[in-house]
Amino acid sequence: MRPTAPLFRRIRRLALTTKMVNGGYYKGTGSGSMGEHTKHGGYRIKIEKVRTYVVPEGLRNFKLTPFVTKNMQPLKGDFEGDPKGGLSGERYLERWKKENGMD
Repeated sequence: MRPTAPLFRRIRRLALTTKMVNGGYYKGTGSGSMGEHTKHGGYRIKIEKVRTYVVPEGLRNFKLTPFVTKNMQPLKGDFEGDPKGGLSGERYLERWKKENGMD
């Protein structure tokens, strides 16, 4: 049984997986190596293989900005003096009873 022509075109656009091809295909993760293994079981990092990112000059004065504001204040939880904060089991049960009634 073969798929119809429109379905077959859609299948061909999907990413290639190791199950779609014969042996010897290894997709990998795209991470790359940063060094080499030593004969004693260690790992030696080669600085020339480590990825480094250079920040462009004048980035602070750049006119385009990300979609996140820089003036956002951190939100504080309201736990009314509970020493355990938001992780308190007693606080959870108290709030559950208040919102759902006594059970």
